[in-house]
Amino acid sequence: MTTALQPPPPSRPLLRLRLAPHGCMPQPIDGAWWPRSYDLLAELPGLLAGLPRAWGHITSVTVNGTTWSAVPGRMLVFNQVVRLRRTVAASAPHTIVLLAPGRGRWDLLVVAPDTTEEAAEPLMAAAASGPV
Repeated sequence: MTTALQPPPPSRPLLRLRLAPHGCMPQPIDGAWWPRSYDLLAELPGLLAGLPRAWGHITSVTVNGTTWSAVPGRMLVFNQVVRLRRTVAASAPHTIVLLAPGRGRWDLLVVAPDTTEEAAEPLMAAAASGPV
């Protein structure tokens, strides 16, 4: 009997996400996410899969409309509908806002995909350090 070796399944790239420690005090930023592109349809499923289960089901995502490529009004992620919103607010050009009804709101710093690792690491660490 001959056994054919199957090639390993393609591996998904590691999620580049750092979250601030959970505390009782609200914080202005809850962590940092470093996507590999500004294609939200490609990047969002990986982000949502990597979030803590305690955050619950994210039903709404708001991103900066001038930064991300085309964003439809909603998309299906893991058989769940997620509403996508665009904002052009100057107050949060580099953030993504995640909402889960009854669970909360989380604001993540978005590190530009073309940022070097040397520049991204301190930004991610600072965003994940929590309130000072």
